[in-house]
Amino acid sequence: MIRRNLEHPEVKATRYRAHGGGIAHMILDTRHLHTLMFLAHASVGPQKKLIGHVDPMEEIYIIQKGRGVMQVGDEICEVESGDAIHIPIGFFHELTNTGEEELTILVVAGLIPT
Repeated sequence: MIRRNLEHPEVKATRYRAHGGGIAHMILDTRHLHTLMFLAHASVGPQKKLIGHVDPMEEIYIIQKGRGVMQVGDEICEVESGDAIHIPIGFFHELTNTGEEELTILVVAGLIPT
């Protein structure tokens, strides 16, 4: 069993700026996982965004707290706490916090295809 939270020293050591507008931490990554690439936590301040980008892996964004607007490819929709958004491999995606509170997400990523 591996147990991690945002206060764990290994998790705190992975803090980074995520796509221009968020702060992220790797909760679990390839050092611990065999069939997934990572599980990360990210936060986006009010009226900020994770700038649109394309990743070479499949991802799932799980909205933990807050609300915003998510774009995946050509689709745009409002998202809120409890929503899970699937992002296929190679699709442009961007998340904007439209609320007055911090928006937090969990990001699950699959391995990069070989």
